[in-house]
Amino acid sequence: MPAESGIAEAAAVLRAGGLVAFPTETVYGLGANALDARAAARIFQAKARPSFDPLITHLADAADLEKLVGAVPAAVAALAWRFWPGPLTLIVDRPAVIPPIVTSGLDTMAVRVPDEPSARALVRAAGVPVAAPSANRFGQLSPTRAEHVVSGLGAAVDVVLDGGATRCGIESTIVDARGPQPVVLRLGALALEELVAAAGPVSVRPGSSGQPVAPGTLAAHYAPRTPLRLVSGAEPAPGGGERRGFLAFRAAPAAGYAVVEVLSPGGDVTEAAARLFDALHRLDAAGVTEIHAEAVPEEGVGRAVNDRLRRAAATWNAAG
Repeated sequence: MPAESGIAEAAAVLRAGGLVAFPTETVYGLGANALDARAAARIFQAKARPSFDPLITHLADAADLEKLVGAVPAAVAALAWRFWPGPLTLIVDRPAVIPPIVTSGLDTMAVRVPDEPSARALVRAAGVPVAAPSANRFGQLSPTRAEHVVSGLGAAVDVVLDGGATRCGIESTIVDARGPQPVVLRLGALALEELVAAAGPVSVRPGSSGQPVAPGTLAAHYAPRTPLRLVSGAEPAPGGGERRGFLAFRAAPAAGYAVVEVLSPGGDVTEAAARLFDALHRLDAAGVTEIHAEAVPEEGVGRAVNDRLRRAAATWNAAG
């Protein structure tokens, strides 16, 4: 149903323990009442998500953070007031009111205020914080359109709010600012340069090999169903007669690919991020045997694009 006109119905579903897929500025989220352990468990079941991977909790306003968790460190509060609403997720101590299942048993929780009016309106109308990872099967491509949600999760979702294509097209940046220096746990739609300008030096932690301390940090993740491998530049496809697809940054390869997606002919990494998952969904549905992908410049949100491509390729390297 349309996002704007479906808010009241979707909010009632959340309050009743149901699942609602809704658009944010980053990707579509699969939401449940974050105060309801049984509702949160439905998220893990619908996504086939392992119980060790924590969820992000969404609030309607920055002022709701201290109402939920109490006092937070000054650096956390400063980043919240600077970047919320927006594609920044912050790590805070988990309050007792949030069931441990939401944080996968961790004493910390991930929280953000989305910069999408219908998402904030939904959380506000529901009257509860909303736990919401991306609305897709675990480990697969994130959804940037309502049809991606329907195709991936189907009847497992009670309501899908359709807000069209998401603006950023890539997940939020996750930061733990509770210590002496902020730590970026996941690169995302808020560029590293913006964080540094606001908070000073930050460190970037590589992907998790054990239990994740934040969502989306496993080394293998964000993968299409079609095998994907990284290549250097827009080179011609190898021989063999196979039907391959190519994900290019700004120029199509010379020859040999059955299907080609170009992320940004003008060389804009922000446009590339916005189009990344949408393009990969199309390549995944094109009937190719393999997807070749080239990296984008390692700057701005291009770092997050490359991060997603590396994790997608790692999924298939591990499988092979």
